Amino acid sequence: MKLFRRRPSLPAESRPALETEERVLAWSACEQGVVVATNRGIWLPGLAERLGWHEIHKAGWSGRELRIIPAEVAEERDGYTVLVDGPALTFLLLEPGELPDQVRSRVTRSVAYTTHHELERGAVRVVGRRVSGRDGLTWAVRYDSGTPVNREAVITATDVLVGAARNSVAPPP
Repeated sequence: MKLFRRRPSLPAESRPALETEERVLAWSACEQGVVVATNRGIWLPGLAERLGWHEIHKAGWSGRELRIIPAEVAEERDGYTVLVDGPALTFLLLEPGELPDQVRSRVTRSVAYTTHHELERGAVRVVGRRVSGRDGLTWAVRYDSGTPVNREAVITATDVLVGAARNSVAPPP
């Protein structure tokens, strides 16, 4: 009986093109190929590039399936990005091991600041996230369904909310 079971290493042919300081944390085979979690993000079958932890809106684990909802950029504004949910990506993990825990932990740790605000019409979530390998936070907003995102009053209110959030995390000198 082995006291310490070591998981086999990721096969060389399944290893994505990692950056110099990027390292594999966990991996699992799935029906579509291999899912690989690193300190910088997650490599998913069918995607040519890594999805950074800060680029994931939601991640869920059913006990068999890993479900990832990536963030997609709807608009770049001065000092922040407007994000929307991308299509859900689902992977049936054959031997999940530590992968679901790493995904949950890394996505959660990427969020440094989050608040939800009611607007005159609709609502917005302001989020400051850590990006692996970069200093400071990146700022984004995600509007609730039905919020008139292009109305001048909504944009102005959002600008003020993001500015207040930035100042609460790192007050100006």
